[in-house]
Amino acid sequence: MAEDQFDMLGCLERVRRRDQVAARELVEHLHPLVIRIVRSHLPRRVAEEDLAQDIFLKMFTRLDQYQGAVPFPHWVSRIAVTTCIDQLRAQKRRPEFRWADLSENEAEVLDNVLSDEKTELPGSALAARELVHKLLDQLKPDDRLVIQLLDLDQKTIAEISAQTGWNQTLVKVRAFRARRKLQKLFQELQSKEKSS
Repeated sequence: MAEDQFDMLGCLERVRRRDQVAARELVEHLHPLVIRIVRSHLPRRVAEEDLAQDIFLKMFTRLDQYQGAVPFPHWVSRIAVTTCIDQLRAQKRRPEFRWADLSENEAEVLDNVLSDEKTELPGSALAARELVHKLLDQLKPDDRLVIQLLDLDQKTIAEISAQTGWNQTLVKVRAFRARRKLQKLFQELQSKEKSS
């Protein structure tokens, strides 16, 4: 169904009357939004469709809480982001990230960064992406989320504020602290490599 042809309020009203067809239409309409959020915040070892199902389940069970103060897709976005954060919190964080945890390609990428080599290695983009995600996995869920949205997804402070429900000052403070933590983690990894 095209965006401009979808009657969100009419569909919600039918869903509240337990119309199963309307419920399927609502899920079909919101699925691309939810999957996009899940993919950008997906905790490791969690299937994206499983997490999307959890989000839709929460959406339906909390539907009576939706008051219409914000557009419905924004409300669902907040549920999706919160669900992803909760999933990240539930996973045990590794206490330390070590040089030995890196794959051979990731180690080469880090070696190149440390030695300022400009040569591109085959697979270095993928290895660099994996290295970034391993470093991000060491952050607290809220810190990881703000870095993901701001730096990797290129969202604005205002967009992040609308999506998470955090005020703009909090977004800026979290981004600053998260970047400092990432820098510290990278320096620790760097010093471990130099000492080995």
